[in-house]
Amino acid sequence: MDYTENGEINYFYNFIVAFVVIILYICNKISITMITKEEVQTFLSQFQTKLKIFGIIYRDDRGKNQKALEELEIIPSFRRVIIENLKVEDYVQGPVIDELNKLGEMWVFGNDVKGREVYIKIMLGGVGCQTICISFHIAERPLVYPFK
Repeated sequence: MDYTENGEINYFYNFIVAFVVIILYICNKISITMITKEEVQTFLSQFQTKLKIFGIIYRDDRGKNQKALEELEIIPSFRRVIIENLKVEDYVQGPVIDELNKLGEMWVFGNDVKGREVYIKIMLGGVGCQTICISFHIAERPLVYPFK
């Protein structure tokens, strides 16, 4: 450790160490990782294959998901078309661990629907089960697309 002339601990050094520890904790807590285009493409390929075989469940019990369909003036089957056509460039965040339901990893994408930015959160779901669309609603804030 770095000491001053009086033998006191250098507070600046401690501040830097504490700052780095906090940043590392936050990054691990919210699952910030450097993800590659290839990893996103692998997820999308797995998701699309499973979607074609088992289908998809929509969390329409969440009011804002149902409200988005009305606001966008789209029918539920068009929502599926949008999800089926997600691309790596639409990637926003993930994988994020599902702490609430413990159903695996959630992935966030965004898409322009009728000139509105839509927030889409999907996951593979359980083995031998349907994929899951947790969120499909108007984005509450601008989304950041790391691969656009």
